[in-house]
Amino acid sequence: MSEDILRGREIIIEYFTVGQFVKVSAMDTKTLTEVTISGPVSAGEEMLRRNALKRLEYVLKKKGLISTGA
Repeated sequence: MSEDILRGREIIIEYFTVGQFVKVSAMDTKTLTEVTISGPVSAGEEMLRRNALKRLEYVLKKKGLISTGA
């Protein structure tokens, strides 16, 4: 899971509500890699946070900045 692989890293998460949608940005401070997702307000903060972390994990793996953990 994303939180296990990203454990120990400083991640900044920012929420910005625009009407019925929330824009969520997650940035890894070590690599300065930032991703952004958006979703409905009704999805809830925890689900949006998890999705942003999953996307950040994917991008960091794709760039070769973190290992797969396996």
